[in-house]
Amino acid sequence: MKIRNILILSAIAIALTAVSLWIGQSTYSWMPPQAAAESQLVDKLFSFLITLGAFIFLGVTGTLIYSAIFHRAEQYDTSDGPPIEGNIPLEIVWTAIPVLLVFWIATYSYQIYEQMGIQGPMEAMHMHIPVLMKSASAAPINEDTERRGRGDVGNLNVLPFEDIEVNAKQWAWVFRYPKTGITSTELHLPVNHRIRLAMQSEDVLHGFYIPAFRVKQDIIPNRNIDFEFTPIRIGKYQLTDSEFSGTYFATMRANVVVESPEDYKKWLAEAANRKPCTANNQAASEYAQESKELIKGWVTVAPAQAPVVNYSN
Repeated sequence: MKIRNILILSAIAIALTAVSLWIGQSTYSWMPPQAAAESQLVDKLFSFLITLGAFIFLGVTGTLIYSAIFHRAEQYDTSDGPPIEGNIPLEIVWTAIPVLLVFWIATYSYQIYEQMGIQGPMEAMHMHIPVLMKSASAAPINEDTERRGRGDVGNLNVLPFEDIEVNAKQWAWVFRYPKTGITSTELHLPVNHRIRLAMQSEDVLHGFYIPAFRVKQDIIPNRNIDFEFTPIRIGKYQLTDSEFSGTYFATMRANVVVESPEDYKKWLAEAANRKPCTANNQAASEYAQESKELIKGWVTVAPAQAPVVNYSN
């Protein structure tokens, strides 16, 4: 009888494992295309968590359903259940298993964090109290940062850093390429290059978020923040503000164009030959239109002046 029960439980465990693995693998189809090296690592971690969660959910739910069907009281049975005292070995097991699972998840998550080469808070944020807001500039890299940025992310042999400055304001993104002095409201990136952004906010808290890259970074006023990632898939993606930064935050979007190094150089040359002009700004347009229709007494924040850039999407 014991052998039979063991075989049944083993078969159930194998079936649960197979179903959980299938659910975990299916999570890759839930996400946008993997356009950055970091996205591969994040999706791997997400799949692991879903697999583990599915196994626990199905196991617990299946046990409850089985108990409700096969161990329920007979109809009209109002007697008390048998007096059961504590079981120390069982309590140790159901305490130890969650603890071990938490340590497993924490260890694996930290390993992914290390592989992504994300800088810690003290490395990424440079506190300063400026008299006037200045353009953020990428901090010099040291050997450790360069090695981590080039070699650890997804085990890719990526090319040298590309430094780009990001200025966020209500409600527009402005990108500046220090090597050429070009400014744009469309973010262009060379594929397989380690990108380092020097980000700064002119007013409130903004969130730099590219779903296809699986990267997100809050941009805090009065701080320069360095942020790194590696695009690996050519295409056009969307950058959005992930924080509620005010009335028109939904209009704070920008195209992210990942292209070959050759096309990237061509774009830089083309943009350099363009005369700076005022970029299209949806927030400013909506504000001008709605200000004519607003009921007297309603107050909203006026968008910052539309940026003047070499290239606008």
